[in-house]
Amino acid sequence: MALIENETGAQRTLGYVLDVEGGDGCARCMLTMTEAHANRHGVLHGGIAALMLDNAMGATGSLTVDATGRSPFLTISMATNFVGPAHVGQRLTATGRVTGGGKSLLFIEARLEADNGRLIATATGVFKRVPREKLEHGGDA
Repeated sequence: MALIENETGAQRTLGYVLDVEGGDGCARCMLTMTEAHANRHGVLHGGIAALMLDNAMGATGSLTVDATGRSPFLTISMATNFVGPAHVGQRLTATGRVTGGGKSLLFIEARLEADNGRLIATATGVFKRVPREKLEHGGDA
């Protein structure tokens, strides 16, 4: 397992990690749910579910060109479906999978599941590879 931990402010704040070495080309975003991740109804906040799905898909895109999972891919569009609740104490994993695309855009889907196998949410997205130097110099993607 090759984990990306504490790399961004969001990771440090929310406590999720990325696994980019499953050997199957799929990245995984993992989080153990705490009360800090819950909405006012006591279940996983939809924004955090979407963040996990987005991270899994973006890192999956990165794996198509970079074995470390760190090549920048930007989310062009994303649709999320919320299927069931997740509860405090559950270990959650979002797994991305490339479904199509070409040279400049990738189509990627993801599933967010609890450790008991329950499906929490799904997403599909379109992702664009961005040369690192464009991000570093503030250029347009």
